[in-house]
Order: sequence, then C-alpha cells, then structure tokens
Amino acid sequence: QVQLVESGGGLVQAGGSLRLSCAASGRAFRSYAMAWFRQAPGREREFVAAISWSGDSTEYADSVKGRFTISRDNVKNTVYLQMSSLKPEDTAVYYCAAARGLYETQLQGREFGSWGQGTQVTVSS
Repeated sequence: QVQLVESGGGLVQAGGSLRLSCAASGRAFRSYAMAWFRQAPGREREFVAAISWSGDSTEYADSVKGRFTISRDNVKNTVYLQMSSLKPEDTAVYYCAAARGLYETQLQGREFGSWGQGTQVTVSS
C-alpha cells in the first residue's frame, strides 16, 4: 500500500480557487489509480474525481465537472486537485485515495484501499 498525505486546504471566498496536493510514498505510485473524495458535516463521503495510473483517463462527479481538474505527476508521486469557481457547497474535508491497478475505465467504482488523513476546505459566501 501507499501512504498518502494531503495538503493545500484552507478558507477561500466563493468564486475563488484552491489547489490540493496529495503526496504518496513508495515506488509503486504509478501502479495506482488515484481519486479525491469529500465529506461534509452530516453527509456521506462522496466521490469527486479520479485519474488513471497513466493520467490518460479522468472522471468527475457532475457537481464539480468543469470547475475541478485532477492531475498527477508520476515523477513527484503526487496527485493534484485544482478547484476553481468554488461554491459554499464545496465545503468539506477532502480525502485522497489510491486503488492499486492499471485501470483506465470505471475509475470511481474501484476499490480504494489507501486513504489520506484529509484536508479541510471551507468556502465562505
């Protein structure tokens, strides 16, 4: 398994931007599909975005499509989530997750066995 550490969360006004980073340990990073999930208070954790091991395929939740971009750097062992046009409803703890396998399709349905500790994103209105 990989160990994941998120960073980049914070407080931002509605309409603003943030970039989250997730640093992974281990040499097998490129063998993992990566994803971001989020959980708001009183709500279930939900899928946000995923990227294949190669970076060639991405998937997004409808609620963030066109506003968020997931990317990865397999040299730096890091996955990113660029968030723009943020809304108060984007407020949540954001978690990075990894699913081992050379998947290119159906990414959000994979078994994500490694998780980070989360980073708080708060969007004020």
